Amino acid sequence: MEALDALLNRVSVPRLVEPAPDAAQRKLLFQAASRAPDHGQLRPWRLLTIEGAAREQLGVLLAEAVQAQGEATQAALDKAHAMPLRAPLLIVVIARLQDHFKVPKSEQRLTAACAAHAILLCAYAQGIGAVWRTGELSYSPQVAKGLGLGEGEEVIGFLYVGTPLNEPRTAPVVDTEAFVSTWLQPE
Repeated sequence: MEALDALLNRVSVPRLVEPAPDAAQRKLLFQAASRAPDHGQLRPWRLLTIEGAAREQLGVLLAEAVQAQGEATQAALDKAHAMPLRAPLLIVVIARLQDHFKVPKSEQRLTAACAAHAILLCAYAQGIGAVWRTGELSYSPQVAKGLGLGEGEEVIGFLYVGTPLNEPRTAPVVDTEAFVSTWLQPE
């Protein structure tokens, strides 16, 4: 697949089934992440894969985090518990924010997001379905602790990855004039 095809036609694929990407496909996903723009060569991110029975354990962690927020309904608990089961593989993209004299943490966070996007593009290029999900549980200190995040680490997103259940939708054609303008220097 050509790079322009992936850049112009990638779409989120939320309905995913087995099988998960194989070892060779995963290696490409992770290599693509390593090409994220990285001022200072800090690689201020890391990846955590979750699959198989570990998805159930993550569901328990998510439900516990919902419960800890206060009066959770059974429906909310069930939804949180089922979230990780929506794909055979989850890739948690984690920003590793470091004090650096030249690279602010905001740039490091953007690098981690670019790594996540590179994984999505690489998945699309290989015919793998993927969707980036966040939500309030992504920012829960309880979830961070349960995932083993250290000081200065934060979840950027959960990438749900697998085989598309249906043919991916066609990417809409976007009118770029709606968001591109030319800066004219004031006189």
